[in-house]
Amino acid sequence: MSYKDCFICAAFLLPPLAAAGQDTTQWSLQQCIDYAIEHNIQLRQNKVAEEQGEADLAQKRAELFPSLSFSTTQSVAYRPLQESASNIVTNGIANNSTNKFTENGNYGLNASWTVWDGGANRKNVKAQRLQNQISALTTQATANTIQEQIAQLYIQILYSKDALDVNKAMAETAQSQYERGKEMFGQGLISKADLAQLESQAASTRYDGVATQTQIANYTRQLKELLEITDNRKFDIQDIRSSDGVDALLIPDVAEVYQAALNLRPEIRSSRLNVDAADLDIDIAKAGYYPSVSLTAGIGDSHYSGSRESAGEQMRQNLNVSAGVTLSVPIFDNKRNKTNLKKAKLAKMDSELQLLDQQKQLYSTIEGYWLNAYNNQQQYIASLAQLKSAQSSYELLDEQFKNGLKNIVELMNGRDELMSAQQNKLQSQYGTLLNIQLLKFYKGESINL
Repeated sequence: MSYKDCFICAAFLLPPLAAAGQDTTQWSLQQCIDYAIEHNIQLRQNKVAEEQGEADLAQKRAELFPSLSFSTTQSVAYRPLQESASNIVTNGIANNSTNKFTENGNYGLNASWTVWDGGANRKNVKAQRLQNQISALTTQATANTIQEQIAQLYIQILYSKDALDVNKAMAETAQSQYERGKEMFGQGLISKADLAQLESQAASTRYDGVATQTQIANYTRQLKELLEITDNRKFDIQDIRSSDGVDALLIPDVAEVYQAALNLRPEIRSSRLNVDAADLDIDIAKAGYYPSVSLTAGIGDSHYSGSRESAGEQMRQNLNVSAGVTLSVPIFDNKRNKTNLKKAKLAKMDSELQLLDQQKQLYSTIEGYWLNAYNNQQQYIASLAQLKSAQSSYELLDEQFKNGLKNIVELMNGRDELMSAQQNKLQSQYGTLLNIQLLKFYKGESINL
């Protein structure tokens, strides 16, 4: 056996031996989905955005109520060149002082309330509530996408494991043929070139097995990445191979799935809410044309160290209470309101177009899954007859070759036809299963293998 063959055999045998000595948790599809929903970073970021939206909603609700603030200013002044008494007005009170160093204190308690602003403040609350619903639907859409990706990878791993079994069986047959070829070469029944071809075929089948194992490892890595598993734990999926019989599975109707998806899919519901939010933005822009009314009230006080009165007496005399009403009427605003209204209307048109585009994409996706399911199912039915014929033909060729009745070329052609038939059967089998499950998922059912 050559060095290359030794390397291939070692790569083919070592992974199973290494895994045998360690515990490997086998995950079902539902366990993978549940774990991803809880740990996926993108989903967790979306949930943080939802919480931020709730904080924004609380703030906009609070803006409907009056605001109250307290302020105080403590200041000192020094007049080094002052030679006589000077009058200093503080909080409307004139004070006469000869002190070069003085201290001043002001205190204020102020309240304001926007009574009416064209209804914009209340509509802002409604708009934020809609935005929070859109954020929640975005999280659901992300979760759906992750579930689809997990199902696709899960199916790919199952398919690759079945393909690996086929490769192992073919490797055993090829090795048996090579051993028989050595005997025939020793008896002078085949040439050295024919023996070399048999050896190459045996090495090729072993290489196919290594390549398939690499595919399984790569799909498993991608699945672990979706699940945010970054440690060195041993990970594998449950060994639930798809049973034959997908030719009998019913394919959901495109129109039925589409109508259900229009009411259930979060991306469609989100686009509809975007249209509603655009209507609110138009109303908010219109509010800029209306007058606004606000109330203000305040309590102020002060004291000054240069006065002959004590600080307490000053504060008693300086205490003042104020109240006011402000009416603001927009007359000319450099087309600001007109521009805002036009942009809001254009934004609504854009959101309506986005909704139509989402509906078109949804139908295209569903129709694509249906076509894939139908084509794979028909190919699976055809592949059963093809595989049966190729298997019988190859078994006969193998027997005839061992008896010296068939040559190497005929044997290898038969092997290629059998490998092709087996791969076609597995691809169409798992392709049918995957696309039918995705159609059911868009209809509102859970993905279940």
